Amino acid sequence: MYESQGFFSPRFPSDPNGYPKRDEVIRYLQDYRAKFQLPVRTNQRVASVERDGEGFTVRTMVGDTFRARTIINATGSFHNPYTPVVPGQEAFQGRTLHSSEYRNPEPFRNQRVVVVGRGNSAVQIGVELAEVSKTSLAVLRPVQFMKSRLLGQDVHFWIKLIGFDTFPFWRFGKTAPSSSAVNDSGGYKEKVAAGKPDQQPMFTSFYEDGVIWPNGKKEPVDTVIFATGYRPYLPYLQAIGALDAEGRPLHQAGISDVPGLYYVGLEGQRSFASATLRGVGPDAQFVVKKLLHHLKH
Repeated sequence: MYESQGFFSPRFPSDPNGYPKRDEVIRYLQDYRAKFQLPVRTNQRVASVERDGEGFTVRTMVGDTFRARTIINATGSFHNPYTPVVPGQEAFQGRTLHSSEYRNPEPFRNQRVVVVGRGNSAVQIGVELAEVSKTSLAVLRPVQFMKSRLLGQDVHFWIKLIGFDTFPFWRFGKTAPSSSAVNDSGGYKEKVAAGKPDQQPMFTSFYEDGVIWPNGKKEPVDTVIFATGYRPYLPYLQAIGALDAEGRPLHQAGISDVPGLYYVGLEGQRSFASATLRGVGPDAQFVVKKLLHHLKH
């Protein structure tokens, strides 16, 4: 994180070997904007992007218009909750929600809850809920765990040290892999092993009162929480031919198929860390070099 931000960047306000809290990240970004006097516009949701000669016209929901020769779309990968379609869901009389809507376990006290997913969010939420309710993780494969620290260093220190963080998968026509292993920083492995929460094979469908498990058993359920990740949501780029039929950006290493359009923060964009704070710095440097070359030619 620190190297990618550059020598003159403000220092991050927390332990460089730990995980920053939400407010620390917000404060860092605010300090960064202030130090470099960046003209950041807030509350400006993009409505459309159109080609305009050799450049683009960007219109926002509040009616403002911007024109530029190039665009960097840096909205990242974690702002559009993804919920899979499960048969029978429309008939289910209980509550369904995405993990992005979850705040704390208290509203689910004494309920029967199923959390769909096997990643960090699913396990963390499941462990919390298991303290106050009967909770299961519905998974396609058993949850895998990784230690949060090895030889006194955070596991991501070693991932970076061996070069996996920055290995250029894109040069081989590949998308950098993502890891579904859960960072065992809160004793999660021990709690899941003890059945708090337990793991169940993903249910095949909903019915009115609950879910139907693969063995055909129907079980009444109060709430199903989908901890099933996020997808990019870029409908404003559809009109310029920047997306495929499923709405995913067409690009190689952040360089769009549309000349003058670039990305930062996409999952697997150039490396294992591309969608994270520690990975966007190197990707931004790479993209800006390509952008400057485009402007000169």
